[in-house]
Amino acid sequence: MKHAHTKAVDSIYRKALLSFLLGALLVSSLSMTRASTGPELLLETGSAQKAGTPQAIPTTIKIVSYNMRWRGGKDLRELIGLLRSDALIGQAQIICLQEVDRNKKRTRNVNTARMMAEELGLHYAWAAPPLAPGKEKEEEETGVSILSLYPLTDVTRIVLPNAGPGGRRRVALGATVHVGPNLVRVYTVHAETRTTNERRIEQFQAVLDDLARHAKIERAAVMGDFNTITDDDVNATSELFKDAGFQTPFSNREPTWKTFIIKLKLDWVWLRGLRALDYGINRRVGLSDHWPLWVNVRLDDQRDALKTSTSQK
Repeated sequence: MKHAHTKAVDSIYRKALLSFLLGALLVSSLSMTRASTGPELLLETGSAQKAGTPQAIPTTIKIVSYNMRWRGGKDLRELIGLLRSDALIGQAQIICLQEVDRNKKRTRNVNTARMMAEELGLHYAWAAPPLAPGKEKEEEETGVSILSLYPLTDVTRIVLPNAGPGGRRRVALGATVHVGPNLVRVYTVHAETRTTNERRIEQFQAVLDDLARHAKIERAAVMGDFNTITDDDVNATSELFKDAGFQTPFSNREPTWKTFIIKLKLDWVWLRGLRALDYGINRRVGLSDHWPLWVNVRLDDQRDALKTSTSQK
């Protein structure tokens, strides 16, 4: 009887343990739909609770790129409102952001990308550079983000080559956006400021190299704060992307950043396999020292897109 009792207790114990493990696995899998982390915990993906996949397949989509300069508090709330309802940058299907804080004191320890995605009902990805060894270590957990109405896959954190002052690194983030059956490879980039033109071009080449690993995806958009300060920076960057089959509707002379009386062309939107229908720089948004760029693009047949790209070279 004692042996039978022991076996019964063991059986109950095993069932209870199995139930606990299955429950823990279920909770873990559910939490992964909200947020998952990657190498060094500096890559995060997730979705708003109400995020879904639109049933209708659009022929056009709006894309926004903005260096938000770590906005938080009331500024962040204002930005979310603009992205929701502004006539120019509101209701974008794809939003690429730079200088996005996560859990930093200056922005009230908020996970900015996750909060924005939740408020706007979007999917998101966020990445930051590794911790710098020197005085620039405060850059850690200030990164880049992609917000999307459509699901994101193949999310890739790209630590850009060529460290800046104090060993500071910069980062880019790539993801495949599933616009119905149409795949668009999207990158948000924050390049180094205090470096040479040649070393910065190598940072952009690292992004193009990652894109080359997704050769079956014809449509692509690369955007962000490229920190092209001089005319030589601007011209070299333009040449690099045009040679890679990209086009941009924005003039090389249009400033995207202002401080006091100085205006510079720092921000870019480069397109491949996507035809710009209309576009602009929303200079009414003064939350950052940058202005947001927006463009409405058509999901063209690749042959038409290649003709357009070739004609603009």
